[in-house]
Amino acid sequence: MNTLGTRIAENRKKKGLSQEQLADILGVSSQAVSKWENDISCPDISLLPQIADYFNITIDELLRGGNRTEVQLVEANQRKDINKMVLRINISSSDGDEIKMNLPLALVKTALEVGLNMPEISGNKKFDALKDLDLNSILLMAESGVIGKLIEIKSTDGDIIDIYIE
Repeated sequence: MNTLGTRIAENRKKKGLSQEQLADILGVSSQAVSKWENDISCPDISLLPQIADYFNITIDELLRGGNRTEVQLVEANQRKDINKMVLRINISSSDGDEIKMNLPLALVKTALEVGLNMPEISGNKKFDALKDLDLNSILLMAESGVIGKLIEIKSTDGDIIDIYIE
């Protein structure tokens, strides 16, 4: 059964953490984490954003188990206004570095119009792949109704790069 407790345990294990380590990160007891994972109790509602952010998932994914990995083509009459959409780039390195970029597509569109491109993440060669990210193509996909996880890169070193349109 895919419960909230199961999802917390799965995400904790994906990060390679013990219950005690997750408890320290969230500022709760390891017994609280154990109770969540065994579906004896649930996290306080005020902790849900912190838990979801730490696991790099949405609160909806945490609570319902749905995910934003499914790429969808939304029909024209059901699309969000491009000015209300976001390009999310999440990077987790095997060294423990985490970078989360939430770029409003309106900002991306304006930047492209004036000739700007993807900013470089200086000093870390692991993220060189982002410098070649074609923001024009991503913007065209969003304008065409594409949403969801566009790119998922997992290196053999354990580095992860996910790119979403939401």
